[in-house]
Amino acid sequence: MKFTIILLLLCAAGMCPAAAKTPGEVQAGEVLRDARMQGLLGPSTKLSALRGKPLVINVWASWCGPCREEMASLERLSRRFWGTELNVIGISTDDYQDRAEAFLHKSGVTFGNYIDRRLELEHMLGADRLPLTLLVDAQGRVLAKFYGAKEWDSPQSLALIAKYFRIKL
Repeated sequence: MKFTIILLLLCAAGMCPAAAKTPGEVQAGEVLRDARMQGLLGPSTKLSALRGKPLVINVWASWCGPCREEMASLERLSRRFWGTELNVIGISTDDYQDRAEAFLHKSGVTFGNYIDRRLELEHMLGADRLPLTLLVDAQGRVLAKFYGAKEWDSPQSLALIAKYFRIKL
């Protein structure tokens, strides 16, 4: 009973442990497979090209209210750390590229965003619900997965990021 209550509290706080639910999902502790990522407002690239620095991956959709709410905090996080201690990218699960692009334009997002029309990334990352944010180390290993919206540049989130990436912020 106590375990169930603790699990429910963790899930409500956006720290629910992930269980394999999508085909080919990579779990915490495992290395992400390489994948081609189609750029939304910028060039396409491979996931492996982003290795070398810790990576915050946010999986979102333009129709997802919580995704839209947290995007500004991810933008602030990316502006604060882009290219230094860590990188931030977004993966849209939108069916229509024009809707994802319109949302990015309207919200003023400048960090790299990609679209996943074939569901390859969605399945590999475990995005059975949105938003999903992954913390990935410089070697491509998934350190943690967080479901639900967070204020990613808050003192609490920055402390969490520093802890997982073992960096000083």
